[in-house]
Amino acid sequence: MQQAVIANAAQAIHWADLGLNPIALDLGFLQIHWYSLAYIAGILLGWYYLTRLIAQPGAPMARRHADDLVFYATLGILIGGRLAYVFFYQPDILLHPLDVLKLWQGGMSFHGGALGVAAGIFYMARRNGLSWLRIHDYVACCAPFGLFFGRIANFVNGELWGRPTDVPWAMIFPGAPDGLPRHPSQLYEAGLEGIVLGLVLSFFFWRTDARNQPGKLVGIFLLGYGLSRFVVEYFREPDAQLGTLSWGLTMGQTLTVPMLLGGLYLIATASKRTPVNVD
Repeated sequence: MQQAVIANAAQAIHWADLGLNPIALDLGFLQIHWYSLAYIAGILLGWYYLTRLIAQPGAPMARRHADDLVFYATLGILIGGRLAYVFFYQPDILLHPLDVLKLWQGGMSFHGGALGVAAGIFYMARRNGLSWLRIHDYVACCAPFGLFFGRIANFVNGELWGRPTDVPWAMIFPGAPDGLPRHPSQLYEAGLEGIVLGLVLSFFFWRTDARNQPGKLVGIFLLGYGLSRFVVEYFREPDAQLGTLSWGLTMGQTLTVPMLLGGLYLIATASKRTPVNVD
């Protein structure tokens, strides 16, 4: 396999030749990165789609609640995503505490961001006497927007590349070791976690009564994301500071296991919860 990868290096696509620039706009005194714009686009599109979802009969919250939720969810994504990345993937950042705030340099964990959003939903729901689980169902349908744009931003940044390969679409990323052609695993994730998972959730929301079974949609999201991430980790280069862990899984796969189990549980028990009565 290694010899085939080396032999294919001459025909591989060079990321540097694509003309991509992590900086979207350079004003001299201020640089706006695509990574930042990806989060903004994901949040705004997610908010817009959420307003479409709650316009349907039996919604778990009103428009004013959705507007408040965007604020809490944004805080959850930024705080939870960054802290989880630091603690689980790169604890050395804690030696320079101010570097924790440098979000524009990349380094966010979806698992931590998901927990942060869950905390924001729980707080908003409890404050307004709403069903936190049903709100989770609706928010889960919006999450693929952020996942898609986030992975595209990873590709534009030339980071989180895949393992060495000899497939025809293999790419050589400037920062990757050995200069070997690698899977563009960022695009695999954008397709699976963003497009495919988004379409699956859209089908279940609009074409079935899943939204009237509390917990079912968020269960489908957890299961779908978990499976996508677990599979893609076999094509994605493990984090250099961690590698494959002693039990044979990467950190990304390990953190996904609770999501898979939680998703299966929520789907299996959804029909036992009090269904939503839609007039």
